[in-house]
Amino acid sequence: MSAPSPISNAVAVLRCFSVDEPLLGVTDIAARVGLHKSSVSRILAILETEGLVERDEPTRRFRLGLGIIGIAGPLLAELDVRRVAYPVLRDLAERTGETSALLVWNGSEAVSVEQIPSRHQVKHTSTLGTRYGTALSASVQVFLASEESERLREVLAAAPDGSKVDGGTAAYAGRLAEARERGYAVNYGETSPEEVGVAAPVHDHRGDVVAAVLISAPRFRVSTEDVAFLGKSCAEAAAEVTQRLGGTASSSG
Repeated sequence: MSAPSPISNAVAVLRCFSVDEPLLGVTDIAARVGLHKSSVSRILAILETEGLVERDEPTRRFRLGLGIIGIAGPLLAELDVRRVAYPVLRDLAERTGETSALLVWNGSEAVSVEQIPSRHQVKHTSTLGTRYGTALSASVQVFLASEESERLREVLAAAPDGSKVDGGTAAYAGRLAEARERGYAVNYGETSPEEVGVAAPVHDHRGDVVAAVLISAPRFRVSTEDVAFLGKSCAEAAAEVTQRLGGTASSSG
């Protein structure tokens, strides 16, 4: 039988912590996972660097760190938001005749986790799990609208379409401010000449943006006048999902 891998050992260490025993010392953990104390100390040092465990200074024992929440947060949000959003997305697709979708943020990209296709033969759809990292994507705009200017500069530098944003970070920040003010972001053929997308934020009980509702449609079917209708419908749907989650829009918009 092959020896456990370093990853398996790290997972075993993390699984030692429980609600009943949130604080554990190196000796306790070593006895439970069957490793030498020096090995456990090295694993804990790495986990501490990554924020997955933290040291309780008075006792010198360890507890799970907030980094665990950072890892699990997108999944937890996805599971809850996806469940409550599905009927809203279905109604939105029926009302607008276009594809509706739900996206969550993985820290650098918007990820599609649910979708209701348009009833039209010609429509814009994508597979679940599709990632959007372009700065001009409507969903990406929604998630970045609450970020600080330094983060926006980082995104524009890394985004494949960052150089296409006229005026740089200042202009992009202004665009995001306008999106917050009207309640939805717009991508009118900017990332793909054949596609139009509008997206609106879903908030949790803290007012944080946890998801985006998106409407996507073929550009030939959406005039500039139609964008306002789609955007308003999208914002209303996102507000309904927010309400179902027990959330509230942040005071900053």
